[in-house]
Amino acid sequence: MTINNEVEAVDPGTGTVQPAERRKQAQRARVSGFIGSTMESYDFGLYAAAAGLVFPKVFFAGLEPGLAYTLSFVILLSGYIARPLGGLLFGHIGDTLGRRNVLVVTLGLMGASSVGIGLLPGSDSWGAAAPILLVVLRVVQGLAYGGEYGGAVLMSLEHSSSGRRGFSASLAMAGGPFGAVLGTLSFGLVALLPTEQLMSWGWRVPFLLSAVIVIFGLYIRRKLEESPEFTKIVEESEQAVVPAGLVFTKYPRQVLLGVLAGTCSLFVQGLLGSYMVPFLVNNHGMDRSQALLLLSLSYVFHTAAIPFFAWLSDIIGRQRMMLIGMGASLVLIWPMFALFRHGGTLPVALGFLLGNAVIQASMFGPLGAFLSEMFEVRARYTGLSLSFVLATVAGAGVAALIAQQLVVGLDTTKLALYLSGLIVLGLIAVALAGRFLRFTQNEAVTATQ
Repeated sequence: MTINNEVEAVDPGTGTVQPAERRKQAQRARVSGFIGSTMESYDFGLYAAAAGLVFPKVFFAGLEPGLAYTLSFVILLSGYIARPLGGLLFGHIGDTLGRRNVLVVTLGLMGASSVGIGLLPGSDSWGAAAPILLVVLRVVQGLAYGGEYGGAVLMSLEHSSSGRRGFSASLAMAGGPFGAVLGTLSFGLVALLPTEQLMSWGWRVPFLLSAVIVIFGLYIRRKLEESPEFTKIVEESEQAVVPAGLVFTKYPRQVLLGVLAGTCSLFVQGLLGSYMVPFLVNNHGMDRSQALLLLSLSYVFHTAAIPFFAWLSDIIGRQRMMLIGMGASLVLIWPMFALFRHGGTLPVALGFLLGNAVIQASMFGPLGAFLSEMFEVRARYTGLSLSFVLATVAGAGVAALIAQQLVVGLDTTKLALYLSGLIVLGLIAVALAGRFLRFTQNEAVTATQ
């Protein structure tokens, strides 16, 4: 069958006929979302690695090492703190003016900030101005990412048929570990340089290379059409005048439950990405490049595991998949920490693999669709963005700082108990959120027809 001279195909998720152009836009939306999360994770992964290995000496030269490390991680946190503001700002624009143009702006801002960090002189040259400018660039990155995540997930989800929405949304999240692979590999390679060269110019190269990802991503996004669900509510004049007001008055419980549901998986993400490499270097004497490469290896499997668990959620249900993932994670975090305490190449590799590809992915894979399905279309960008970025601050944003306070030598017991508490809160939140999962297959089919 053909419509408007376009060859049609049957969507495997619903059995409905999909015109070629619609399928092309859906694929383009998934690629666009994947690139955006790749860029975000690449940028933040680079900073996380540099925060523990390079920045204390480059931007806080002359300070006591413990204080320098703390300040470096505090600046890491500043980017996370800016995310809720970015979520509100870009969420409002995305819910009123459309998702597509917002995503062009956020990707450009993330890339410009990363390149700016790569060009920034150290404190030896610019004194206190250097770390101040580093904070500014990190805040801009945080604002941009606050709007990037929600838009990328929604464009993938809202361009897809009802039976594949979890899988499609997860591709905008699977770019995270892929970007981390690129970031840790590139930083791992420059970490092979002699210390003097690494500290002077080597660490800058991966930041500058982010421009390549941005150019490709902007090219894809300029060809992407607006979300069909957003277009539908614009045609019916149903969009909210103040989406943030709608979220705060109609959906505050959904935001709270979304934050609690997402914090535990994001804490694991931040812990493994920013804290465990310095932990291994300082406590086991592991070479920094080797630790980064083992982390990168786990990210390869992580990239595939996220859409796999999201695909399962399309089959068995979003809520059930998240409950299973959290329940399993509550048990599996203990052997994960045991592997890291043991040290050695194989145990550490298994620890990263278990933590990223099983624990984190099983909780994180269905999260994008889970959060989206608690909000109606006209407030979805704002609600999803706000829920996710607040969870990011409470999870990944403070993971390194909390771990630094709770871990003494090789004793990770307090840290494991803290993470267990987060997972228990997540289980409760997901169980309670079932009544708010308002999105139905009928809505999806109607919006895409």
